[in-house]
Amino acid sequence: MNYFIKSLSAHQQVGLLFVIVFGLLALATVISVMRTVRMDDMVKSHPYRSLLKTSWLIAIVFWLSWSMGDRVATVLFGCLSFFALREFMTLSPTKRGDHRSLLLAFFVVLPIQYGLVMTESFNLVTVFIPVYVFLAIPVVSALSNDPEHFLERNAKMQWGIMVCVFGLSHVPAILLLDFPVRSENSFEGKNMFLLFYLVFVVQLCMVVQHLSWRWLKERGRAQAVAPNVSASFGWLPWSIGVTVASFVGGLLAGITPFQYPAQALALSFVACAAGSFGHLVMKALKRDRGVTHWSGGTRSVTGAGGLLDRIDALCFAAPVFFHTVHWYFDL
Repeated sequence: MNYFIKSLSAHQQVGLLFVIVFGLLALATVISVMRTVRMDDMVKSHPYRSLLKTSWLIAIVFWLSWSMGDRVATVLFGCLSFFALREFMTLSPTKRGDHRSLLLAFFVVLPIQYGLVMTESFNLVTVFIPVYVFLAIPVVSALSNDPEHFLERNAKMQWGIMVCVFGLSHVPAILLLDFPVRSENSFEGKNMFLLFYLVFVVQLCMVVQHLSWRWLKERGRAQAVAPNVSASFGWLPWSIGVTVASFVGGLLAGITPFQYPAQALALSFVACAAGSFGHLVMKALKRDRGVTHWSGGTRSVTGAGGLLDRIDALCFAAPVFFHTVHWYFDL
């Protein structure tokens, strides 16, 4: 089996990856439908059904990104950033004085950031939003002549841009990393494996953390660290989730550019820690807005049932993972 996989070209190997992913999703969907037929409406609204739908969406987006090329992938993730930012801003009350800043965020900052990713200007990708945009937003806001809640309004705008644009833009950037060609185990043309690796370990961490919390809660051993922010975040389930996902990440070293499992384990730990803490931060923002889901508890702004609820951990994990890999390989 290993000889068969190595005999395939990089393009064929990535194609095989998607065949396996879609096959597993199809199997999970069939099992879910069969359970729905036999059980009541409580199962039909089970959160795992929503997770399954999200998994299909992410898999399709990644497949389109790979099949249509890196430029199309960047545009697709730019569209996801647009909807995520729209969802974030819709639940954050704005004033008339914010309109210029909103136009700047949606129609200037977002296209420039993804344009920098597309041209592989990674040094500018790193500083454009955290430096230049963070300085420009309050200037534009001040020129609107509305000082009421000035700091709060600008902080909200800056956070939205940072998470939804800066963070998510590093996902397609991973596809554009140019790894050095080695005599053996070349990673050329296999960047989709690294992106799959990132998404898989982060999502696995979140799922294991959630299941661990439920298991501990049933035995009366669950203790929330910040109950006013998240009733399901505790150090023990967090440790279990990060440890399991990092260990699995080490076992998957063969699909990454890392030469040794210990390197893959360390990188997956970094990604999982960043993603899980980012998820906690986004929960704090939701509590501040008085909602449990970015969809507002009713109908999602994006039509995706709360897009940010599905990708918030990835928005935090992607830039940390990208820059760690970028630094480690001196790309």
